[in-house]
Amino acid sequence: MLDVLRRIIQEVNGARSLEAALATMVRRIRKAMRTDVCSVYLFDAERDCLVLMDTLGLRTQAVGQVSMPLGEGLVGLVGQREEPLNLEDAPSHPYFRYFAETGEERFSSFLGVPIIHQRRMLGVLVVQQQAMRRFDEGEEAFLITMAAQLAGVLAHAMATGTLTRPTQADGQAMFSGVAASPGMAVGELVVLMPPADLNSVPDLIPTDIEAEITRLHEAIANVRQEIGVAAARLVKRISAQEVALFDAYQQMLGDAALGQEVEKRIREGQWAPGALADVVKRHVQYLERVDDNYLRERAADIRDLGRRVLAHLQEDSPRTPDTFPEQTILIGDELSAASLGEVPRDKLVGLVSIRGSSTSHVAILARAMGIPTVLGMVDLPLPRLNGARAILDGHRGRLFVRPDAEREHHYETLIAEEKALSEVLEHEQDRPSETSDGYYMPLMVNTGLAVEAVASLKSRVSGVGLYRTEVPFMMNERFPSEQEQTRLYRDQLESFAPLPVVMRTLDIGGDKDLPYFPIDEANPFLGWRGIRVTLDHPEVLMVQLRAMLRASVGLDNLCILLPMISSIEEVDTALKLIDRAQRELIEEGVKLARPQVGVMIEVPGTLYQLDALAARVDFFSVGSNDLTQYLLAVDRNNPRVASLYDACHPAVLGALSHLASESRRLQVPASVCGELAGDPAGALLLMGMGFEALSMNAPSLSRVRAAIRRVSLADTRTLLDETLALPTTAAVRAHLRQRMGEWKLAHLLPPDD
Repeated sequence: MLDVLRRIIQEVNGARSLEAALATMVRRIRKAMRTDVCSVYLFDAERDCLVLMDTLGLRTQAVGQVSMPLGEGLVGLVGQREEPLNLEDAPSHPYFRYFAETGEERFSSFLGVPIIHQRRMLGVLVVQQQAMRRFDEGEEAFLITMAAQLAGVLAHAMATGTLTRPTQADGQAMFSGVAASPGMAVGELVVLMPPADLNSVPDLIPTDIEAEITRLHEAIANVRQEIGVAAARLVKRISAQEVALFDAYQQMLGDAALGQEVEKRIREGQWAPGALADVVKRHVQYLERVDDNYLRERAADIRDLGRRVLAHLQEDSPRTPDTFPEQTILIGDELSAASLGEVPRDKLVGLVSIRGSSTSHVAILARAMGIPTVLGMVDLPLPRLNGARAILDGHRGRLFVRPDAEREHHYETLIAEEKALSEVLEHEQDRPSETSDGYYMPLMVNTGLAVEAVASLKSRVSGVGLYRTEVPFMMNERFPSEQEQTRLYRDQLESFAPLPVVMRTLDIGGDKDLPYFPIDEANPFLGWRGIRVTLDHPEVLMVQLRAMLRASVGLDNLCILLPMISSIEEVDTALKLIDRAQRELIEEGVKLARPQVGVMIEVPGTLYQLDALAARVDFFSVGSNDLTQYLLAVDRNNPRVASLYDACHPAVLGALSHLASESRRLQVPASVCGELAGDPAGALLLMGMGFEALSMNAPSLSRVRAAIRRVSLADTRTLLDETLALPTTAAVRAHLRQRMGEWKLAHLLPPDD
């Protein structure tokens, strides 16, 4: 059954349209389950009912005509309850409703399962049989699996515009991912194609069909030449049978084979890369399904040839800066820092990626540049999105594809309001972050990019609360030398002197890999990361510590921060290395003072080791992002559970309040450098808890400063007491929004749904 399931999924995913996908599914499911009927009903939001969209076994004239509201009939009951219904004698069920158009009076047994995508009911998949019997557990499980697969097909169809009538509840094709950088954008999607990836070629309509055909023939000719050269080079070293394989490649590329079929697709209205990808994938899918082992192995050959031809086609179609739309939302399988540079900054309004995480280099860059970004959008039908109109909501991690005029107008209004607010807040950015009752709350900035991007902030902040030293490591092709690191750190320290600069030692692992030092683990966030890596490689850490200390000479504004601490032994070992680095430099004639050393509180276990930590370090810095994900057991970069990740969860707020209280008792300064500090409402809560400084990305400074300047310290303490008494995250968020509204500060928060 598993093999049958795979083949059906493969056929459905390869369908050129929604109608073809539905027809394939009902035909193949009916055959696989040996039933008399298989039907698909889709939910039509405008009519608020389920509509019969395809069937094999019922009367075909009923397709598009039979409909029922949720809760009416057996199909409506499945849609309303969003759970399977398995009946031996369907006509005897109290919810049974007879539709004369279908001719279903002949069928007794009924099995219906809901089609659900991202918690939205999209339709119902049904099988029926004349015989009076209950479908067994295996059959029910099979149909549930098929419905789950069909949900993905429907989501893709909605995004590509091929689903015209039944749609999601809000009338839009909406996809969710991980909110990596706040803000909103309306623009045109530009798909960034990975080199020679047949599955990521967007659909485009050619402006010159003959030119596309010429490009195709030139690309095929180049590949034929490459194969001929390779065969000639290897002819004396491989067997006659293997030489024959090269001849087979040449035949596949011949005008009467691959080339002719691709040319036909181009003349039907596709550009050369899209036509090639479609033809190759169709041949591969066919060969992978046949029973002959030899032919199945040829599927890999066809795929390889397709990639080779595609590589040559892509060489001739690069984008230039002037060809990007004025409002470009860049979208790709995995975006890199280099891909951002391909789009002129004044045209780039948003970023979307299927892969990636909120702490990747791209995410850090996007937040620093103020570009709305959503990552981890696993369900996107990437090849079909090029040129589509879209709305990107970086606050909630959403992408609306081909939105209607009403939604687009709504978001454009919100974007205009955000821009106007930023201009208003800009006028008070050089004023102190002081409450209405005279309490000064130091605001610091998170950095890691080029100095010139943040040096202008010096007059607006109390220092750098987090300098991410891993960013220069990510941008290199090897570990940077001590001299290279010293220059980078010196620039940062000089730019902000005499203000303190908190430099975190190399924090890789988890979702932050170095290209020259990959870490491959089954569970990276609970694995080898942060201080665990650098203590296992003291040669790397010692170079970094020496560079930091050398860079601080004469400035004395360096603070060293140790990430991912989970035990006292780690702190003791790291402190010994710091002492050793200092001794070595002093012996070399370098005069320097010992910097302050702190630890990141992000592993929940450290909350129970504060006394021992306080005896060893000078300050605590709370990484609220990791602390939240570890306390809640939620991978914040997994879009399927991203909605569960919220630093305003009562358990997280309780832990933070406890930490602030303990820090005061221990007389150890504590600050927060996670995303919660950059949330205006979150910042007020943290101030009420008693944290001594808040550090955030530069774009968040203005809103947080505005919030602090318009409340009193007493107000924030009252807010904290009220909030800590609430039992759920939703209640906390609602209360914060209510209070911010009463203080006329609601405009500082992301727009409400």
